[in-house]
Amino acid sequence: MFLAESSIQLVPDGTLLLHLLLIGVMVAVLNRTLLKPINKILADRENLVSSKMTEAQSIIADAEQKLEEYNLTLREARTEGYHLLEKERAAALKQKEEKVRAAKDEITKSVANEVESLHQQEARVRQELEVQAASIGDLISSQVLRRN
Repeated sequence: MFLAESSIQLVPDGTLLLHLLLIGVMVAVLNRTLLKPINKILADRENLVSSKMTEAQSIIADAEQKLEEYNLTLREARTEGYHLLEKERAAALKQKEEKVRAAKDEITKSVANEVESLHQQEARVRQELEVQAASIGDLISSQVLRRN
């Protein structure tokens, strides 16, 4: 009997319905006052994060496009610079060849003038030597023959 008196009664009564009703009211109040604003804040944060991610991806794509354009422009500028450098080098080489050719022409003319001058001097000296040889020959023959 002692066991029967201290046992828990598991039969539902009117207080159970009251407790269920109070729990329902508390859930509704909590939903309105706490969970709904928190869910709204979480949804707003999720929207903000997704919009920032979209914006960041757009900025990254724009940066990659600008980097690609920069590299293309840089390659074009280098190519143009190499072409300009090659053009200047060719012009300088042509100018150098013209100067060398002009110097060679001038040297050739100068050498030709000097050779011509030497030929003229040689002819004069030959004439003078012939005249001197004739006079020396006359002198030697007059002394050998002892005549005046």
